[in-house]
Parts: sequence; C-alpha cells; structure tokens
Amino acid sequence: MQIIDLHFQSIPNAIASYLIETDEGPVLIETGPHSTLPRLEAGLHECGYQLRDIQHVFLTHIHLDHAGAAWAFAQNGAKIYVHPVGIPHLANPEKLMASAAQIYQDNMDRLWGQMKPIPNNQLVGVEHEAKFQIGNKSLRALHTPGHATHHIAWVIDGQIIAGDVAGVKIGEGPVVPPCPPPDINIEDWERSIQILLAEAPEELLLTHFGRACNVSEHLSDLKTELRAWANWMKPHYLQGSDPKEITPDFQAFVQKRLEKKGVSKEGLQQYEIANPSWMSVAGLMRYWHKKNKS
Repeated sequence: MQIIDLHFQSIPNAIASYLIETDEGPVLIETGPHSTLPRLEAGLHECGYQLRDIQHVFLTHIHLDHAGAAWAFAQNGAKIYVHPVGIPHLANPEKLMASAAQIYQDNMDRLWGQMKPIPNNQLVGVEHEAKFQIGNKSLRALHTPGHATHHIAWVIDGQIIAGDVAGVKIGEGPVVPPCPPPDINIEDWERSIQILLAEAPEELLLTHFGRACNVSEHLSDLKTELRAWANWMKPHYLQGSDPKEITPDFQAFVQKRLEKKGVSKEGLQQYEIANPSWMSVAGLMRYWHKKNKS
C-alpha cells in the first residue's frame, strides 16, 4: 500500500491517494481533485507506473477532493467503482460542479480544476458488502453514510481505507469530523463508526491524511468531537443565527480545541486546508434543520 501525497494547495499531508499493487496491475483508491492530477501522475511515476496503467479506480465518495480526477482515469479506460447514488453525478457532473461553484465561486479552477463526464459503461455501482477481486487482492465495500449518503469505506488486507467517515487527522494531531453540506447526519455517522469498529481493522487509512493505528481510540475520539461540534451549533440554529455571522466564532471554537490538543500554527493551516471549518457551519446548520423537520 503506497500513500501518494497530492500536496493540495502546495500543503503536505492534506489529501492522499492510495496505490495498491496487484499481480494484475495497480489499483487506485481516491483520485483527489483534478487540480492535483499532475502531482498524482508524478507519484504514480515514482512508483513505476503511468496514469494509463490504472484500470481500476475505487472511490469512497464523489466529493471533488476525493473523486474530481476520476474522469481522467476513465479517459484512459479505467473502471470507476462508486456508490450507486454517485453514478448519475459522475456520468453528468454539471449539477455537482454548479453546486460547488455556488460555494467556491471564482476559486473553482484553482481549487478543483475540471470535471468531465464518465461513460456509464465505465461506472460500477457498488452495493454494501460487495466484493471485488483484482488479481491477488480482494476489496470489500462498506456503505458508511454520515459524512455523505453515498460514502463507502474499503476493506483490504485487514485495513480500511476510510475516506472521510473516519475523520481528518494530520500527523500526530487529533481527529476532527469534516461536516460540509449537504447531507451530514450525526446518527448515521455514529452507526457507520460502529460498522468500522465491528471490522476490527489493524489500521485506518484516511484521505486526510494517512494512517491511524489505534483504531478504537481514534473512532471514540471522532465520535466525541462530532457530538461536540454538533452541540455547539444546535443553539445557534435554534436562535436563527446567520451562518455568516457565527462562522468566525465556530472557527475560533475549532482552533481553540486543536490548540488545546497541541496542534502547532503549521498544523492549524494543514487542518484548515484539509477540512475548512467554515464549511462545517453550513453542514451542521443543515443537519439541525432537517432533524427539526423530521
């Protein structure tokens, strides 16, 4: 298992792709955004491969920082394995990109690059517990909603490549929950954490970023932090607060918690690049709105 650091926004340890070598050729899990494709190609080359050598790409979900470059591999003939809910968005990404453009506006190209359609015959819809044998390697899918309704964690060789459902952890820093809109669901996320725990993996492999070895402690800390973030937001939702007005306060809340756990100034920058805390304001406000309506 090779970790390829995509150096998103020239920051190390923010977004990873995972290269798995099999006796039928290399497999990639996560492509990162199209904006980091040159760095991904360089990383593949360092491992002895070209982009065209990747004929199987497994995605945890379709957010741009995880799947934005999948189309480039499809153009070279790769099959793209994704949750069934994600297939229409990869086949026709206009809606996905338009939604992102509302958030990122003029920064779309700089942050994410392009996203082109992937032919339906190259998209493989993945059900819960589906197994795929690529040469001498077996991958098993776990539907793990909470961060996204269409999220999959991939089990391979006693490890779980966990996307975002196992949180964001930079180096030796603490784990934090990425909570962007539109479909954060705390209860689903907690159930997904239990799914991961039931697998008893040797380690978790995070897209943001790298290996988490003490799995039980890591996931317990994630659950605690997820509830702390959600509970901070609840009274602001109930008071009808303007998300823009409370964003600085939430950012300060997150920063203080990270600093209390020993995160340096450089580390704070890495966390903010990997998991912009301002995005969690909209995601958690939306969560409480939907919960209030149910």
